[in-house]
Amino acid sequence: MSVRQFGALVLLGALWGVSYMFIRIAVPELGPFVLMGCRVALAVLALTLYASAVHQLPTFKGRLRQFLILGTVNSAIPFSLIATAEIEIPASLAAILNSTSALFVAGVAALWIGESLTVRKVAGLLLGVVGVAVLVGFPSVPLTGPVLLAAGAMLGASLAYAVGGVYAKKTFEGVPGLTMAIGQQSGAAVTLVPLGVATAPDRIPSTAAVLAMLAIALLSTAVAYLLYFYLIRTAGPTKTLTVTFLIPVFGLISGVAFLNEPVGPGTLAGLGIILFSVALVAEIRFGSKKAKG
Repeated sequence: MSVRQFGALVLLGALWGVSYMFIRIAVPELGPFVLMGCRVALAVLALTLYASAVHQLPTFKGRLRQFLILGTVNSAIPFSLIATAEIEIPASLAAILNSTSALFVAGVAALWIGESLTVRKVAGLLLGVVGVAVLVGFPSVPLTGPVLLAAGAMLGASLAYAVGGVYAKKTFEGVPGLTMAIGQQSGAAVTLVPLGVATAPDRIPSTAAVLAMLAIALLSTAVAYLLYFYLIRTAGPTKTLTVTFLIPVFGLISGVAFLNEPVGPGTLAGLGIILFSVALVAEIRFGSKKAKG
């Protein structure tokens, strides 16, 4: 991985990691559907303007239904679940729980497209369950019914990302990255914007909430997806997958630094176990291989 690619990877991890902080700031005032409806609608606008500037406006002929499904499963559902969960739980905890997406992908891919489940992957899946148990069982926040439901919503979001990712791999082979980004967020907008209009707050949101919403839409969605598909194209999916390790770290740091969120030993232990389990599932090798001969 070149210096440029590595810089893009770190920036992508930061943009997706701090999105949990922005959600935590904005969702109490805007509500999940308004916040995420604005997120995807503004992202579509920004990405379309960029596509027009680089003369790469996409066409969705024959794929409207597929992009609606992708946008609903891979954006609208997980975005809404994450925003709903963050009404109850800290941004740092949400970011760590959402890193289980890579674990769910292994299971969904095995069941849906017959991708092999190696011993290493199975060990990672089981260890990931342990990590979630540690994270939720020894929380940095009081363990109440709403907190448990919020943790379940985060795991549901991870499962939705897994299903959406496998569906994208199965359905959109060879489709350009910019087309994928605009198509997915457009499909999500069709689902979320009407829900946002129906649940619009009856008071004007604060400046902080509006700025957080704009940051989610323009930085953590539009710019982030451009970086993501740049890495997929130039560095490959395996190296790009390592962003999974950066997202919860940036989520934890931003939550603690800017929102004064508590961090207990259970949080750190759960983070470590989950990240190691993701490394097993992704079959990332630590250290260099010994030379033969």
